[in-house]
Amino acid sequence: MPKLIISGTTYELVDDLITIGRGPDNTIVINNPSVSARHAQLQLAGETYRLKDLGSTNGTHVNGKPVTETALSFDDRIRFGATDARYEGDTSGSRPLPQLEEIKATPAEWSAAPADFANVSGFRRQKQQSDPVRNGIFIGLAIVLLVFLGSMIAVLMMHAPGV
Repeated sequence: MPKLIISGTTYELVDDLITIGRGPDNTIVINNPSVSARHAQLQLAGETYRLKDLGSTNGTHVNGKPVTETALSFDDRIRFGATDARYEGDTSGSRPLPQLEEIKATPAEWSAAPADFANVSGFRRQKQQSDPVRNGIFIGLAIVLLVFLGSMIAVLMMHAPGV
């Protein structure tokens, strides 16, 4: 069933002719001074409604464009004076989504890279090679550190009171 949503209020459109305005004799009453007493009307035409401005002072806009008469589409944005509204067409005739076919996946017995497989990364692969100079520096530093710590302990033991 088509609906008109105005300022958070949903109006189900059930009549063939619906009047919209500030006056109490309208089908949909909008209490806003920017809306004329008889601002616009909705006329059922086939499966949708046609919106017609009834010579309102501040006009009627659909999707930001001023209109005098137009057919409404699903999710059209309507503005009566300074009041925003949204038209939701009838979705009862929509088709359901098709059923998904279930596909059974089975894991492969074995997997191997193709013969023409190549690394296409922009970064070269770093090789894990041991650098003897670098290793020597680290071993030397470790020995110096152990000697230093040992000498510090020896000095502290010599000057320890009461030993």
